[in-house]
Amino acid sequence: MLSRRALASSSVLAPAIVSSSIPKFLGLKKISFNSYSSPNIKWSLHFKLNYSKSRSISRMETRASAQPLKNADELIDSVETFIFDCDGVIWKGDKLIDGVPATLDMLRSRGKRLVFVTNNSTKSRKQYGKKFETLGLTVNEEEIFASSFAAAAYLKSIDFPKEKKVYVIGEEGILKELDLAGFQYIGGPGDGDKKIELKPGFLMEHDKDVGAVVVGFDRYFNYYKVQYGTLCVRENPGCLFIATNRDAVTHLTDAQEWAGGGSMVGALVGSTQREPLVVGKPSTFMMDYLADEFGILKSQICMVGDRLDTDILFGQNGGCKTLLVLSGVTSLSMLQSPNNSIQPDFYTNKISDFLSLKAATV
Repeated sequence: MLSRRALASSSVLAPAIVSSSIPKFLGLKKISFNSYSSPNIKWSLHFKLNYSKSRSISRMETRASAQPLKNADELIDSVETFIFDCDGVIWKGDKLIDGVPATLDMLRSRGKRLVFVTNNSTKSRKQYGKKFETLGLTVNEEEIFASSFAAAAYLKSIDFPKEKKVYVIGEEGILKELDLAGFQYIGGPGDGDKKIELKPGFLMEHDKDVGAVVVGFDRYFNYYKVQYGTLCVRENPGCLFIATNRDAVTHLTDAQEWAGGGSMVGALVGSTQREPLVVGKPSTFMMDYLADEFGILKSQICMVGDRLDTDILFGQNGGCKTLLVLSGVTSLSMLQSPNNSIQPDFYTNKISDFLSLKAATV
């Protein structure tokens, strides 16, 4: 369970619990609130909030342009832990990116801790462990942090009442993690076939005991789920609106990019007129959890990812070194575009460049 210290340092946003009269809670240090109107249910959260939708773009600081990685040894020796995104860095869809096994083996041989963080909530940690194994990689479940796990970990960290329910717009990974954490849930893939017959005077019922709506990537997304989640968020007092991530696109196959979890979240944002609390990247919740779980100094971490607005911001918001790989979503032209304000410390083509660049500097 996430310690109170780590929770206090998180920049997870909680617009669902802040009065709408506060337009943007920039710099707000502390929030105390009574989440539900019913008695005996009081939560008190302490947030160090860095709003602007977890985007450092709004900061007035100027970051130097990213440099191509030329000396891999220097970067490797400067940190203790590497956090890797998965989609676009380790694999694309179900295809392993060239050179990954040898690269991970080399880093482990040099005593580096490896952690794998993904915004994809369709699988649980255990299920991701099986995917790593299928691809021929030896990765322990404790080294994997998916946004499905982050959603359950967040609810656990705020002592979400066990008598309350979670309505899930998402897939099996979220359900499995909620189940492991001991939370009641409804929805998920089981609501994928449900339809609404819009007859005159029809009123859709919903469970008044739902205290949180969790939205993640959902291939079975439909209008029933949108309406059910909307009713819970808008009509259940204190109901939390939680997003596993807001990724615009994702790699479901290695052939093309596919609409990501942000499209499902966006539907609820539109219908509820509320911004979600995001537990996946670039929110620092998972970074705080990792640092607390492993006792890692954030200055001794290098975040490696293929997305500027999630992976690189995730590392920068956490105070880590950052390395962008061009094997996924971000191209060199996107990185160097004058319209791009997010600059990693370094960039390279793929993580196996650690091997060739290492050899070139010996």
